[in-house]
Amino acid sequence: MLLRVRVTLPDRPGALGQVARTLGVAGADIVQVVVLERLGGRAVDDFTVVWPGAARVERLLAGLAAIPGVRVDGVWRAIGTPTTTGQEAELLAQIAANPADGVAILVDAVPGLLAADWAVAAVVPLDWASRPGAGMATVGYASWRAPVPSRLPEVTPLRAQAMISPDGHHYALAPFGRAGLVLVVARDHTEPLTAAAFHTSEVERLAQLVRAGAVILGDRLDLVGTPPVTTIT
Repeated sequence: MLLRVRVTLPDRPGALGQVARTLGVAGADIVQVVVLERLGGRAVDDFTVVWPGAARVERLLAGLAAIPGVRVDGVWRAIGTPTTTGQEAELLAQIAANPADGVAILVDAVPGLLAADWAVAAVVPLDWASRPGAGMATVGYASWRAPVPSRLPEVTPLRAQAMISPDGHHYALAPFGRAGLVLVVARDHTEPLTAAAFHTSEVERLAQLVRAGAVILGDRLDLVGTPPVTTIT
């Protein structure tokens, strides 16, 4: 199976190689490394690895914990193959070519781009700020792995942000800036694996993608969550 392993490590020569060697000794085959952050002498890296299904992840965690200065921020299952450069541009081209299904295309594609489990286009009521239960959104469109009934955090259409629920599920939210529509992406908490929170760079990546999608789709966003009109002949 594919695993995503997020590690914080010292930003110095040899540290990345030491982590890579430890992953290999534990039995992981590295297929991608993404640097999320380099700041203050520390780096945050995401490793996508092929992991033997029968092997215990505890062995992997123990090996990484033994490296001085290294902290494991999360290990979780990756859905699909690792992302490559240019996928956002290709996705936006698909949306532009088929705007009638643009929101559905975006929602279905985002979990794979961000190593998440599922996503929904949530519709926040226009009077959300004056309601006692502010942020109670409804689902306009859901990806195929989204839970039924929906399990949404408190959603507001103000700004892109990362959230964590009391039961350990991680979310990233990005507003379309129209019709109270917000894209919600989730990483589920499933024992014994513990997913990492959405990094600032991932939230910004999501926000940029949603803003570009909103420009392409325009007025079509107003139709998300609206019941279809049927005609009687």
